Amino acid sequence: MSSVLQDHSAALRRRPRLTAWLPYLLSLPALLVCVGILVPFITAAWYSLQRYNLAMPMTRGFIWFGQYIDLFTDPDFWNTVQVSAIYTIATVGIELLLGLGIALLLRERSRFNNLVSVALLLPLMTAPAIASLMWKLMTNPNFGVLSWLISLLGVHDFRWASDPRTAMFTVVLVDVWVYTPFMMILLLAGLRSLPPQPFEAARLDGVPARFVFFRITLPMLTPYLVTATLFRLLDSIQQFDIIYAMTQGGPGDSLMVFQVRAYLEFFQYTNVGTSAALMMVLWAITYALSNVFVKQWLKLRERAHGTA
Repeated sequence: MSSVLQDHSAALRRRPRLTAWLPYLLSLPALLVCVGILVPFITAAWYSLQRYNLAMPMTRGFIWFGQYIDLFTDPDFWNTVQVSAIYTIATVGIELLLGLGIALLLRERSRFNNLVSVALLLPLMTAPAIASLMWKLMTNPNFGVLSWLISLLGVHDFRWASDPRTAMFTVVLVDVWVYTPFMMILLLAGLRSLPPQPFEAARLDGVPARFVFFRITLPMLTPYLVTATLFRLLDSIQQFDIIYAMTQGGPGDSLMVFQVRAYLEFFQYTNVGTSAALMMVLWAITYALSNVFVKQWLKLRERAHGTA
């Protein structure tokens, strides 16, 4: 009996020690993730301040912000900014409109709508690089099924991604096919979580559907729209796999977005400093955009709770 009491008292003495260490143990995974993010970030920032070319290691040295000055005075850099902006705005805008339209069609809970929503998620389950290769085959001018279909409409020798005039249209089409289900599922979840009372009252009063959409549905859905747009915006501006698998940034530099140019600078031209500087500029852009969207989302949440 005395040994049992001694074991119990020892366990009680160990419990405060375990309680004191518990917060550190629980925060350990977050610390590991933070270290895994900070080490590559600091390394990239360090290399971006150097003239560092793997083909000429003897010329390596600090030039501080000279790398950024060279970038901002380079017309190719501003072409990269323009191409990235066009691609991001086009993909996010089209996917937002299509995702919202599909979500509105599937809003009512039914077995058919649930099956359709699951079926529409199939493109999202395909790896973007694999989807790009599929589309590359389908748009082949010689044997592609899409080239054959548009030839039935009288459009012959459509060059798709091999022509600078249509390359952007082609990769945007692939991106829309892959990621529209992502927007759809987020907005569908938002629509189905809205309270039904305002819509029932509007239906009883005979309010027109257009008024219900613009005055009730859209304002209540705005936080979900902002969230979905932020996720896709940050992913789209960092796009690599679809564009590289389709055209490797070509034809010419018509699709030379940030990630593709940074990749080519590193692995093709062995210019580590320029590649790192490009990635740091991309980080600054994504950081600024995320700050704007998060602040807007917080304002919308405060307004919804009546505190703003």
